[in-house]
Amino acid sequence: MPRPRSARPTQRDIAEMAGVSITTVSHVVNGTRAVAESTKAAVLSAIESTGYTGDAIARSLVTGGTRSIGMAVSLVANPYFAGLMQAIEGEASANGYTVLLADTHDTAATEREVIRALRSRRVDGLLMTPAAGTGPLIGELVSLDVPIVLIDRLTTRTDVDQVGAESIQATSALTAHLASLGHRRIGMISGAPGLTTSDERVLGYRLGLGRAGLPWNPELVACGQSSRDGGSLALSTLLALPEPPTALVVGNDSMMVGTLHEARRRGLRLGVDLAVVVYDDVEWAEFVDPPLTTMAQPIEAIGRRAVQLLMARLADPARPAETVRLPPTLRHRESCGCPAPE
Repeated sequence: MPRPRSARPTQRDIAEMAGVSITTVSHVVNGTRAVAESTKAAVLSAIESTGYTGDAIARSLVTGGTRSIGMAVSLVANPYFAGLMQAIEGEASANGYTVLLADTHDTAATEREVIRALRSRRVDGLLMTPAAGTGPLIGELVSLDVPIVLIDRLTTRTDVDQVGAESIQATSALTAHLASLGHRRIGMISGAPGLTTSDERVLGYRLGLGRAGLPWNPELVACGQSSRDGGSLALSTLLALPEPPTALVVGNDSMMVGTLHEARRRGLRLGVDLAVVVYDDVEWAEFVDPPLTTMAQPIEAIGRRAVQLLMARLADPARPAETVRLPPTLRHRESCGCPAPE
């Protein structure tokens, strides 16, 4: 005697209609194992005829899309994450899409795992803040025609959409500002090696020195590994020099936190004993003592533009790839040694 059909079709119903096992239906829906084309067609026909909506993946097999996008980003390495995510979700929602978030922990191995997981959910496209060493993964995704947009950490590739803040001229401006105040030994705490943002900001620092007529001195650059602890250690390294810097460019907010803690531990007054500027800006930057002079990225604009680029790619897969650089804004406060702006 046939089993009564439930009001809402299940994978068992699909299996009975297609004449296959529940396991086979699962393999078709989740793409976990190859099945014969005739079997796959029978399962898809059953899904379509029953209106099975057990999950978004099954619907995508019939409709061609899940109306979702995946976002792979390091939560630890991005202190501005909340603002970025809010902008991305708002723009995605306006286009009828939901966002699935995965934390890469800023490592290439974890990034590959979470990208695989997002793709298994059949997201229509991906937003990525690539970790160091993920060039091969990006190349693989491009070769597979996976719609992706890189955010913040851009590459020299011309076959992938990407959007981020301009770093070179912005860091040059921060360095030149310190030089204009009379500083001649200007140090830098740089980000983790292998990241384009780290390389670009060091290049901008060198450019700023050159424009101010100051020599490049590699001993004045200490790597802060893009982390709080790294920033603290980098400041200690620079202060241990026979002739330490009198001013400092810090490559991002995470390292700035470590710089603040180390300076406080040593009893140093920012803007008095050591002039400091930082690329990046967070809400607390104006509330520390003294308030920090920063170069603020246009986080909301970056998030919105990333989704817009992905929507354009989904609408026209053959369109030329775009690289978008948005200008940051100098927020002049007192940590550089200048008086409070009026």
